[in-house]
Amino acid sequence: MERHHTSVTRTPLNSVVVQRRSKNKSYRQSYRSCLGAASRLALTPALTARRLNTSRRAPKSHNITEKVNPEQLALLLKTEWHLSYVTPLYQFRHTQLKSYSRQLSAFIAAEKQQGMAVEVEGPHSSFKVSFSVVQGMVEADDDAETVLIQIHSKPLFARQDEPPRSVWSGWLTCINGNPEYLRSLPQDFTCLPLFCSTGPEGITTVVKSWFQRTFDCCFGPLEISHTSLQWLVALWTNCHTESSIQHLKMIWTLPVAPPLQVTYTVNPQDAWELWSSVRKDQQGENKGREEEADDSIDIEEVKRFIQGLRSHFYRHFRLDLSAGSLNQVSTALGSAKYSGRIKISNSRYMITTLTLLTECALLKMPI
Repeated sequence: MERHHTSVTRTPLNSVVVQRRSKNKSYRQSYRSCLGAASRLALTPALTARRLNTSRRAPKSHNITEKVNPEQLALLLKTEWHLSYVTPLYQFRHTQLKSYSRQLSAFIAAEKQQGMAVEVEGPHSSFKVSFSVVQGMVEADDDAETVLIQIHSKPLFARQDEPPRSVWSGWLTCINGNPEYLRSLPQDFTCLPLFCSTGPEGITTVVKSWFQRTFDCCFGPLEISHTSLQWLVALWTNCHTESSIQHLKMIWTLPVAPPLQVTYTVNPQDAWELWSSVRKDQQGENKGREEEADDSIDIEEVKRFIQGLRSHFYRHFRLDLSAGSLNQVSTALGSAKYSGRIKISNSRYMITTLTLLTECALLKMPI
């Protein structure tokens, strides 16, 4: 070990058209106004008892390449995304994406005219926005279709025949969202809690500002916690026999002065054998429930796996990683950082990763 898809769109089942309220109301104002006798959101278990699941389904291969537009999928897979959470969107409609494209283009132009920093590598003449639905990623009836946003621009002094180039991309998604929470929302809210973006921070700020003004929502940073990173270590390692992880690389930070960063790289077969032994031990404890044990992974298994990795490191280097925190993990399936950066490298296990991140986003949203 060393250191042609169709134009059909899908909105959640509880979405209906209602009259638009004043745009100057904040998300909290509009959201609280819905907490009346009809919905009683403040009293629902979905809002008052949310926590990270202690058990989840073992990863299964999903051949989404047959369902998702290849160009869209290639963009989602080849990029490192910066994560945010976003609260439910008021009166968002998947059928209005062309209108949203025009509105956001106009908004960026207006912000640029007022001096907002939206330039990219020199002056650009204009910005063209495109909203589209990423069909084929929905896993549950209550999930809304994923929405992709792309911004293209042409440099001010570019040749006339030079095509615009992509300067910013982002997408909003909900994969296997908590059904109890989603069904507790008022009918005029659409929940796409996970927002992924890449590109200049100035453009990201303008895009978020337009969403907040248009859909009475709010955004916040989404870190990938120490526990969630441990889940990814286990979930990705579990996929090794079907899709080689090639390596398991972890970066730990120990609380010393100055902070000590430790890079721990594990041979994929060693990682798999340790994980396999942990699974067998757990299944032995769950004797009589073998089918259930095979289909799910428990937090105790994750903890034992991580402890096994830390113990091996301690035997070799006399350094106790349990005193520190896991800040980054990477395999051939993807990479994740505590700072809220994610890169998904294998489409077959994309759904597994996005399910965990959707859960994280829902847990971060203010009530």
